[in-house]
Amino acid sequence: MLALGEEGVIEHIKTIGLYRNKAKNVIALCRILIDEFGSEVPKTREELMRLPGVGRKTANVVMSMAFGIPTMAVDTHVFRIANRMLMAPGKTPDEVEDNILRVIPDQYLYHAHHWLILHGRYCCKARKPECERCVVADICRSPEKTFDIPAPLVELPQQIVGIPAPAP
Repeated sequence: MLALGEEGVIEHIKTIGLYRNKAKNVIALCRILIDEFGSEVPKTREELMRLPGVGRKTANVVMSMAFGIPTMAVDTHVFRIANRMLMAPGKTPDEVEDNILRVIPDQYLYHAHHWLILHGRYCCKARKPECERCVVADICRSPEKTFDIPAPLVELPQQIVGIPAPAP
């Protein structure tokens, strides 16, 4: 990344929002990883948040996805779902995170972030929740809910991770 330089990174990411600032942060982050962390991604929230462009949410995603540390990244969907369903209400993302960590057992936290995001994106939508499609309607405590019977679970197709390398 450092060899690309800021302009080189921009060429690769210019289709995303705030690409100039992100390119600047990526270059600065790479330099700090090399100089201060021996080219290793740090594992603690405090160390991760020292990196340019890394806030609490990103630090939590890295801790969970890269290192399997039980934590919860609270984005707009997780924040809305936690408050709407009265599962872990809070006025700030940090409050919601603390409350989620109290109610979701550690062994489920790795997947819970994605489950909540997807639930908020495709079922419990911001403007018009689709309660009739909700698989947790029976335990939802939202005063807005319009359906009490959970939708049937639908088996998902098998997920293929990675592409097998061709035989030599």
